[in-house]
Amino acid sequence: MKILLTGSGGVVGSEVLAQLATFGDGAEVTAVTRRPSRPAETGWVLGAEPAPAELRRHWDVVIHSAASTRWTMTKEEAVAANVRTTEAVLELADADTHVVHISTAYVDGQEGAGQDAEYGPYRNGYEWSKAESEEVVRTWHAGPLTIVRPPLVFGRATDGAIARLSGPYAMVQSLVSGLAPALVGDPNGFIELAPVDQVAEVIVAAALGTPPAATAVETIAAGDGCLRVSDMVAVITRTINEWRAERGIAPIPLAPVIPAAHWHGFFLPLSTPHLSDVQQRAVELLSMFESYTSIPAPFEPTKKVLDPGAVLARSVRWWADAKPRHAKRLPEPWQLVPA
Repeated sequence: MKILLTGSGGVVGSEVLAQLATFGDGAEVTAVTRRPSRPAETGWVLGAEPAPAELRRHWDVVIHSAASTRWTMTKEEAVAANVRTTEAVLELADADTHVVHISTAYVDGQEGAGQDAEYGPYRNGYEWSKAESEEVVRTWHAGPLTIVRPPLVFGRATDGAIARLSGPYAMVQSLVSGLAPALVGDPNGFIELAPVDQVAEVIVAAALGTPPAATAVETIAAGDGCLRVSDMVAVITRTINEWRAERGIAPIPLAPVIPAAHWHGFFLPLSTPHLSDVQQRAVELLSMFESYTSIPAPFEPTKKVLDPGAVLARSVRWWADAKPRHAKRLPEPWQLVPA
């Protein structure tokens, strides 16, 4: 079996590559990334340059995990980073190729979620571009197709390790440091997260298994076991305080969860004229997470995340071990500055 894996240097792609090396007995894996760091990786800037000649062959499976997950992309940047790259990869797949396309659990959108009118029900350019990419792969690819939809991705269920501390880890860092004095969202809203090793397991199982006769969609989520937003904040705070106690460091306070209507209707109008530049950036960070912490119902999983609270706790502890300077910070309370 000949497998092409894109995005092998990313959070999900690197975990997929490691699992293929362990479980993909007999599979010939070609890993592609923008910046090769391993001898077996092939460099290719997808969508911006032609595919290297050695990639123009028949592939039994193409795993497309390459993507930019940056929430602040403009529509043009999102098209270039995610839509054009999907089109480029599909040019290497024929009718007998099983394409395993990595999307996002938020691809169906949420009414009222968009921060920008041009994205409609999507929260940002990333989600919008992944929805566009799904449409491309469904329309362009005539062969077997599996779409894998993970939610927010955290560290491994076993030890919390992850290749890159990005995305939702900014929220962890802001809560611990005091940069974010509160979390904006619905305290009783749902927050879906998945460990990166489970996400990779679903992808690898699809790649090594029998190709589906019709398009298969795998949604990785906790479903009825999903964390509430207030529970998430409590887990983060409790875990980091346990880590700090082991080192004789004072605990951090439990950050409140402020409903979006109160935040925009009362707190921001009164405080914005008095915020420092650093505080203003923290407010902008909070706004990016706002719709993710206001989800009224959990997703319906095809692959269920078990004990997401334990996954989050291990991930936070791994973050603290990897970023001790940030984890040891003493939160500084916000103070008004002259307008």
